[in-house]
Amino acid sequence: MIEFADVRVRLGRRDVLCGITATLAERRVGVIGANGSGKSTLARLINGLALPTSGTVTVRGMDTRRQAARIRREVGFVFTDPDAQIVMPTVAEDVAFSLRRRGVPKAEIDRRVHDVLARYGLEEHADQPAHQLSGGEKQLLALCSVLVLEPAVLVMDEPTTLLDLRHSRRIAALLRELPQQVIVATHDLPLLAGFDRVLVLDRGKIVADADPETAIAHYRALLS
Repeated sequence: MIEFADVRVRLGRRDVLCGITATLAERRVGVIGANGSGKSTLARLINGLALPTSGTVTVRGMDTRRQAARIRREVGFVFTDPDAQIVMPTVAEDVAFSLRRRGVPKAEIDRRVHDVLARYGLEEHADQPAHQLSGGEKQLLALCSVLVLEPAVLVMDEPTTLLDLRHSRRIAALLRELPQQVIVATHDLPLLAGFDRVLVLDRGKIVADADPETAIAHYRALLS
């Protein structure tokens, strides 16, 4: 359960989000809107990467202002550019990095790294330099590095923007299979097929909140 209660985010003299109130309990939730609409800010509020100027954001009953460290153990975040998340030289080392920081025993780290790389088709790249992967493989690596921590919620900000059609479709298929609650901010409208709910943001406000077909139609009308 993710709750926004009269959330306002102000940067400089501009309100990025204006009075957002919503409860997100569905398994698959999309967030769409034009550039500058506030969708990336809304996504970052969920794990405390951004904080509200006023109002509250709670995740599973925890306030992002006061309990950000605990929330980040529950909420995984995948950025638009996977290079922003790759921090270690090889694929396996990168996936293991956060587990080591949490003090997970080595045998358990090795097992979990092997399992997640095998599950998402990166096992043969385990010892390969991470930055030599293709764009699609890097996005899978970023996803693996988050999923290996077994978060309850996965937030993704424009996960297919830098991908070709084949890898975009692969990411879409993976999202349908994940057991986590997934929140995706995106311009990739086909990615939202089968989602439970889609929010449309415009100038920092929720202007539509519906099933994907209805919400996307509203969004297209805004742009016409």
